[in-house]
Amino acid sequence: MITLTKIRELDIAASPGAGPTFLSAASGLVRAGDFLYVVADDELHLAVFPATTNGPGRVIPLFEGELPTSRVERKALKPDLETLTLLPPSQDYPTGAILALGSGSRRNRRKGALLGVHAQSAVQGLPKIIDLSAIFDPLDAVFRKLNIEGAAVIGDEMRLFQRGNGRDSENAIIRFALPAFLDALSGESAIEPLAIQRIDLGKIDGIPLSFTDAATLPNGSMVFSAVAEDTDDTYNDGPCRGAGIGLLDRDGRLLRMLRFDAPYKVEGVDARADGEAIRLLLVTDADDPAIPAVLFSATMEN
Repeated sequence: MITLTKIRELDIAASPGAGPTFLSAASGLVRAGDFLYVVADDELHLAVFPATTNGPGRVIPLFEGELPTSRVERKALKPDLETLTLLPPSQDYPTGAILALGSGSRRNRRKGALLGVHAQSAVQGLPKIIDLSAIFDPLDAVFRKLNIEGAAVIGDEMRLFQRGNGRDSENAIIRFALPAFLDALSGESAIEPLAIQRIDLGKIDGIPLSFTDAATLPNGSMVFSAVAEDTDDTYNDGPCRGAGIGLLDRDGRLLRMLRFDAPYKVEGVDARADGEAIRLLLVTDADDPAIPAVLFSATMEN
């Protein structure tokens, strides 16, 4: 059992004409230097929070326009940003970049955004909008319901985490050569994965656990969050029956799966190795726009 300790709600500094002053559906988390970056699956922006204080966050627009306030219309039109990860330095981004990905579960959810980060890990420049069709479209032949919820760079590979739901619980790690993946972000040509590894994470009260995010440790092992959500598709939400954190080795073998002490729907994770311990930061999605997302900390054995 893993104990969750509440750090803060993800409140955002108010600005003229702004909507809610908090994130309600946090779905991806990256810590870079003194900043915590969070995406929400029902927003068009990236949120940035101080990592060492509880001061309010701010938002960085990723996509133009506005989403409807109606929950049904918003769900239909949102880009469904579920994944946030750091990319290593490249020719276009010599000090690295932050990559946000849509889930791919609908045609309008196959886009993402790239933002460069400078040496102090603060974002710089304007976001580059990317078409993910070259990466996601070939996966339609593999998964009946594509639903990408996490990404992690392991050495010279990019690994995407496919989330299954209910009877269609196809949890899998999809491995790409990192150079080919980065090239495909230009949308010029489709790429095929190096390998696809399906993984059974177990069940809570008869509901299969499914991936919601992942993070990499220095030795190449992968920490992931997972929830048991009582729904059979990738579009409609269901009640969360429980959640937990797991550890995979570099080859994708499941080493342990531990349940949280409360059934929060954890959808974003950052993990840091600290001797014999792994220090975790986690963000939640309550599936209710009136409830702020929460940042938790936790510790697990390395």
